[in-house]
Amino acid sequence: MNPRSRTSAPAPLVGVPACEQTIAPHPYYVAGAKYITALSAGAGALPMLIPPLGGGYDFADLVARLDGLLVTGSPSNIEPRRYGGAASKPGTAHDPKRDATSLPLIRAAIAAACPVLAICRGIQELNVALGGTLHQEVHAVPGRFDHREDKTRPLAVQYGPAHPVRLVAGGVLEGLAGSPEITVNSVHAQGIDALGAGLAVEARAPDGQIEAVRVADAGAFALGVQWHPEWRYAGDPVAVALFAAFGAACRARAEARAAGGIRGRAAE
Repeated sequence: MNPRSRTSAPAPLVGVPACEQTIAPHPYYVAGAKYITALSAGAGALPMLIPPLGGGYDFADLVARLDGLLVTGSPSNIEPRRYGGAASKPGTAHDPKRDATSLPLIRAAIAAACPVLAICRGIQELNVALGGTLHQEVHAVPGRFDHREDKTRPLAVQYGPAHPVRLVAGGVLEGLAGSPEITVNSVHAQGIDALGAGLAVEARAPDGQIEAVRVADAGAFALGVQWHPEWRYAGDPVAVALFAAFGAACRARAEARAAGGIRGRAAE
């Protein structure tokens, strides 16, 4: 679906923090295609990649120019120093430039009531940005399942249905799903430990692991999920509803920006 097809107004502009990856021999700033596809077709938004420049941004001004923020998954993990965790095991992939960009960007978006949808690494970033901590290896926590994918299997199997999650009664996700329980994929080793300030649990796995959160007193849509709704999203009614709701929130902000109700510092 073309991002403009739902309305005659311009598509909302949604920022997507990029990762730094080396495509030999040079570093590149990248974002997964599946997120961009779901954002464009599912939310009707215009994606804009945000390079991981860290302190090179005035984050409040950047957010004032956006209608939404999609924080994606990634092969890398958040550096443990960001939440007071123990040193990672040797060989753990990190992306310090993304950390230095996405964490303050998330805080700025929430402060400005800019809609946020955070997926996989994104929900972990949301939690850390608000002062929470992470389990670096959920499967090593007593009583928890192994939430990792089998990387020897085809992608369709890795991202296939893995386990149910129980949705909190009266929550955003239960409203979108129209059901107290849904089945999700599971492609992660890290997960939320202590919950960040202002976050409310939206869903848990059968082992008690937090699978979704919302910013309780946010001025706009602000939700994080540990699973991957962007994966072949069009075939999953809950994923379709999730991206549609995020898109609607972004369009509402776009209308406010067009009316002059939201201004960046450069325009003042």
